[in-house]
Amino acid sequence: MPAYSLADPPILAFVLLPASVAILFVWGIAAAWKRTGRAGAKAAVRAAGFTLIWMSTTAALADRGIFRDWDATPPPFALLVVALIALSVGIAFSPLGWRLATGLPLWALVGVQAFRLPLEIAMHALVSRGIMPEQMSYSGRNFDVVTGATAIVVAGLLAAGVAGRRLVLAWNVLGLVLLVNIVVVAILSTPRFAVFGPDRLNVFVTYPPFVWLPTVLVVAALAGHLIIFRAVRGGRL
Repeated sequence: MPAYSLADPPILAFVLLPASVAILFVWGIAAAWKRTGRAGAKAAVRAAGFTLIWMSTTAALADRGIFRDWDATPPPFALLVVALIALSVGIAFSPLGWRLATGLPLWALVGVQAFRLPLEIAMHALVSRGIMPEQMSYSGRNFDVVTGATAIVVAGLLAAGVAGRRLVLAWNVLGLVLLVNIVVVAILSTPRFAVFGPDRLNVFVTYPPFVWLPTVLVVAALAGHLIIFRAVRGGRL
């Protein structure tokens, strides 16, 4: 793993983007509770506390090298992936997820996924620094930048009242497929599989602050798509 510094903007992005998404998550909970006629302060404080503990714990484990034990069976990183999927699904299909799906404007639920545009730009920059393998960028096998860019357009159309159910569903399916694609590529790029070769390994996500890419940003993306499905199914369009 090459040396890196938070003074480098693409590296700093892996702190600022997760922090921004975490803040939006807490704000969204407060806003959703308020729109449904209940005080959201307590729910927001609980969400903030859980998010802070989650981010601190995963960063500490990454700093200690826990996720870099690829010889263990199963590898700790594999357990982390399972935990991330469970957390995403748990949030989306919990009462909290339903409150977000029904209490927030649909354009906001779509628009928040725009964080994937600057994320992909930052990820692409990591390739030239030798930190991330090329197949995980949009110059390789990662096309998730499309989701981030189009989220802005679809959110704008929703806010203007001209987007329909089919457009939102089509965009949401596309975004979910592209997310699954890069997650699979990332997993296959780990030392346990090394599908793309031993010189193109994905190990950077086991170091802080890059660990927040899967533990915060992927969780936000996956849970967000599932919540949008719940919103549309609930008659928001």
